[in-house]
Amino acid sequence: MLGEQIIKGMAVTAKNFFGSYVSKERLTTVQYPEERLVPKENTRQFPFLVYDGDDAEKGLRCVACQICEKECPPKCIYIIKSKDKKPDYKGQPQLYPLTFDIDISVCMSCSICVEVCPFESIKMNTEFELSTDDRFEKLLLHKSDLAKPNSHYHKIHAQDAKDSDAVIAAEKAKAETKVKAAAEAKAKAEAEAKAKAAAPAPATPPPAAP
Repeated sequence: MLGEQIIKGMAVTAKNFFGSYVSKERLTTVQYPEERLVPKENTRQFPFLVYDGDDAEKGLRCVACQICEKECPPKCIYIIKSKDKKPDYKGQPQLYPLTFDIDISVCMSCSICVEVCPFESIKMNTEFELSTDDRFEKLLLHKSDLAKPNSHYHKIHAQDAKDSDAVIAAEKAKAETKVKAAAEAKAKAEAEAKAKAAAPAPATPPPAAP
């Protein structure tokens, strides 16, 4: 029938329009900023850096590997790595970023930096109210601006944060098992060497009679 799809479309529009007077679920418009919608789990805006514990410097997961900087399509990430090292979550000495800047005026929120990070250290935030009258300095976020606690990550991306913690816990357990095995092997080798040194020397047989 001619115009059938138009009639169907108008029916959907009318259903939502009149339904919004009796059903809050159909009321898609909110009185922003007084009213705010809760962001969806997969909402993403701009990257942030995750740290564990209470100290952003000591607990920062980033080890300045610079993979995100190299893979970023618009090249909006700038990293300077440290000269010294500090223990990471596995207790292994790692480098850390002296400088970690992201220019969010260039960032296109593609999330590639999150996908390539092997240390679960960079994730996507949900904050979007970042308007400013200074498009240069205030849209260039530094390490202190980017660092957020793991609790913040759990708050905005609960399932992803849980999965991330599981990955880190598995890596930590694997590292601890490896260290424990190495320590046991070393102790066993030392015990064997000590036992060998303490064992009496074999008696020298008397010379054969002529």
